[in-house]
Amino acid sequence: MNVKTTIATLSILSALSFGAVAADSINASQAQNLQSVGTISVSGVAGSPMDINQKLSNKADQQGAKAYRVIEAYNNGNYHATAELYN
Repeated sequence: MNVKTTIATLSILSALSFGAVAADSINASQAQNLQSVGTISVSGVAGSPMDINQKLSNKADQQGAKAYRVIEAYNNGNYHATAELYN
């Protein structure tokens, strides 16, 4: 197997395995029939909105949530976001 094929295969497998366990970001209508199990927040995040979503997803995973919905987000030099967790 050449290097490019190996890297491509590992990237695909990594993405699939990450997607299988990562909490999903959902919207308000998707959350209507789900049970809320608490909230989380991240702050002091320098970067992009994708960085915030990744940090929220990681924190939701640590709490055992299957999904999260951002209920507050702002940027005052650094990003801050709060999300509600769902199972």
